[in-house]
Amino acid sequence: MPDPTALPKPGLATDQGQTAIADVVVQKIAGLATREVPGVHALGGGAARAFSAIRERVPGATASAGQGVSVEVGEKQAAVDLQVVVEYGASIADVSRLIRRGVITGVEHMTGLEVVEVNVAVTDLHLPEDGEDGAAESGRVE
Repeated sequence: MPDPTALPKPGLATDQGQTAIADVVVQKIAGLATREVPGVHALGGGAARAFSAIRERVPGATASAGQGVSVEVGEKQAAVDLQVVVEYGASIADVSRLIRRGVITGVEHMTGLEVVEVNVAVTDLHLPEDGEDGAAESGRVE
């Protein structure tokens, strides 16, 4: 006879049924956790950030929480790949470590999946004189 005081088994398959988590859910959790890390300016490569900047100017449109994030989700495990732009002056090693910790904690807490790896690719460095999209401004006065 099972122990009624025992905690449920971790994971997404139980005797009562299964829970399926879409890749986009893990992608959004990872993206939001990454944006909370000090020293992270933005997520995504240059083209993705430029497209996002255009989309944000459209009334009613919002930025994608999963921009710059790709995931592989299995039945019990997930892997996350991130493209980030780091603020100038921040320690890339420290920022990467904090990103990994935040993503692993967030995804594992919210989904019950084991995060087996978080790969961080620093695609650009945001300089103080750069515009919001990470590209240097033209210097013209409006």
